[in-house]
Amino acid sequence: MSMDLVITGGTVATASDTFRADVGIKDGKIAALGMGLTGDRTIDATGRLVLPGGIEAHCHIAQESATGGMTADDYRTGSISAAFGGNSSFVPFAAQHRGMGVTETLDLYDSRAQGASVIDYGYHLIIADPTEKALTEELPQAFARGVTSFKVFMTYDLMKIDDSQFLDILSVAREHGALTMVHAENSGIIKWVSDRLMAGGHTQPRYHAVSHPAVAEAEAINRAITLARFLDAALLIVHVSTPEGAEIVAKARLEGAKIFGETCPQYLFLTRDDLDRPGMEGAKFMCSPPVRDAATQDALWRHLQAGTFSVFSSDHAPYRYDETGKLANGPDAPFKKIANGMPGIALRLPLLFSEGVNKGRITLNQFVALGAANAAKLYGMAGRKGTIAIGADADIAIWDPEETRAVRVEDMHDAMDYNPFEGTELTGWPVTVLSRGDLVIDEGKLVAEPGRGQFIKREKPDFTGHPGSVAPELDPARNFGAELLP
Repeated sequence: MSMDLVITGGTVATASDTFRADVGIKDGKIAALGMGLTGDRTIDATGRLVLPGGIEAHCHIAQESATGGMTADDYRTGSISAAFGGNSSFVPFAAQHRGMGVTETLDLYDSRAQGASVIDYGYHLIIADPTEKALTEELPQAFARGVTSFKVFMTYDLMKIDDSQFLDILSVAREHGALTMVHAENSGIIKWVSDRLMAGGHTQPRYHAVSHPAVAEAEAINRAITLARFLDAALLIVHVSTPEGAEIVAKARLEGAKIFGETCPQYLFLTRDDLDRPGMEGAKFMCSPPVRDAATQDALWRHLQAGTFSVFSSDHAPYRYDETGKLANGPDAPFKKIANGMPGIALRLPLLFSEGVNKGRITLNQFVALGAANAAKLYGMAGRKGTIAIGADADIAIWDPEETRAVRVEDMHDAMDYNPFEGTELTGWPVTVLSRGDLVIDEGKLVAEPGRGQFIKREKPDFTGHPGSVAPELDPARNFGAELLP
């Protein structure tokens, strides 16, 4: 077979294996792995790593908050930034707000993404208004459309759902084989602490960290997992930020539940001391859940190593440090009026490689699993994305494992005016990125045109190895024949 493109001389790594091989690409697919392959074009990867392109599966792109604030990145700048960070596909959120239909929401995000992205994309659907129509008609239609993951919130007044609504959504997801994702924090605890802080005049950004206690996350994670296990539904706890929360996830996984966990770079590399900077500088480091302390960082690294976390995502939520973002409510706004979120889509993988692989905390194969392969399985892209295997999309990132750079905001390609990891010295960078065999980044330069990215119609996620069990009260064999689940 004549190849369109051959990547020669590199060290190939997947989630399970590391080996020397040439990678042959034909019609956008990986067509051969071998030695001495030839093709119409050649990329010499001698001395470099040939890895599956990253899948950034938690980012907020061209998304309004419930209060109307728009993230700084659209699908053009967001996808370009993701690509420079070694990603060949991403799955931002499509946020339904109250009063919006699910189909209306997805149509809106289609209009924002089409003709803009340089890499392939999908959506996670945020559900804030689970009406009867949404549950019985529109969510099944969204699943058929290839949107096979739904996200819910247990906090934020304009987004949160109650436990009964949560069960409704979990039930629909279970019926169709979808994955539910949850932002798990106890809204009542956060409100109680925040109200007392504000009343006492404690309004600076540093008090955001105080207003979201670790117990608020732990309680909500425990409750979310309890609800999911009651129905035997699959659930991903996003952005776990505490040892207590991680331990609850680990215990549920050990017991065989369909429970998955995610953490993010900010929880491994930043602390609440970053919020205690002069003036309003701390606002740049505000996210929810908040960053914690050094002891938490150590604990989360251990959970990352032990497999508690299936995915490692950026939670890229870009709000500029100006009146369009962090300071929209004034230069001295109290922490309750400052947009939550920070950029990070381009640094997710370089941070994990430099501080994880290079420092011996994780293996190269774990890096691939956390950055790409596990996301492909969880989000219904297995066999197409997240691996280097014959028949898979030629989504490939070529890394220079020895290139060292200091993080500088002027080197970023997002629409932001700051970077929370500014000045960090990192070793190991993606230098060339391909999407379906097309060069997107070539030796550090953007060569793809906006709009080449395609929508990924995702399949059912893969929950193999997580047997689960339904509560006896919902089992017709043990509840006197009542059919309570679809």
